Amino acid sequence: MNNNRRSTMTVYSDPNCPFSHQIRIVIQEKNIETNIEDLVAGEWPEEVAAANPYGFGPTLLDRDLALFDARVIMDFFDERFPHPPLLPVDPVARAKARLMLHRIDKDWYSLWQALSGRERGKTSKARKTIQEDLTVLSPLFENSPYFMGNEFSMLDCTIAPLLWRLPSLNIKLPASAKAVESYAERIFKRDSFQASLSDAERNLR
Repeated sequence: MNNNRRSTMTVYSDPNCPFSHQIRIVIQEKNIETNIEDLVAGEWPEEVAAANPYGFGPTLLDRDLALFDARVIMDFFDERFPHPPLLPVDPVARAKARLMLHRIDKDWYSLWQALSGRERGKTSKARKTIQEDLTVLSPLFENSPYFMGNEFSMLDCTIAPLLWRLPSLNIKLPASAKAVESYAERIFKRDSFQASLSDAERNLR
């Protein structure tokens, strides 16, 4: 923590949730002053439960503002605290980044309930999907230091929590996806990523 913190708000974050983890990475990257309160399943504070009708994922409370859904909160942070920017300024590049974010959410994070074992009978198929997709997309991880770019971005904030959890999800990538592993190790060493980890997440590896 340093003297450049810029705001005061509270983010309610599940220490085991990859969506909450995404938010914590953004907070660290942008050096945002915020209180981070751990959420315990089934024991949400009344104000948080009232603000988040789905009872899942992170929740941001800031005076009269209440936001839920990781993507909404991440976009809010990127616009409210524009430096460093986590999406490209160029409209075309920004659109491409948003399209890939949509694919990551729809193709991978939509499987989270199955991956975490909450949907019985679907875990193996979900694991295979992640493994195969990451292998096919491996070239995208070796063409630049960060995912699809030369600057750390919202894409990295989004995909890193999933990659961190691969061993705990029993997903092992083949040798042909070595570029993904190399990319992940670079991101995991980043100060903001290390600072974003909850104790529970540190114990995943």
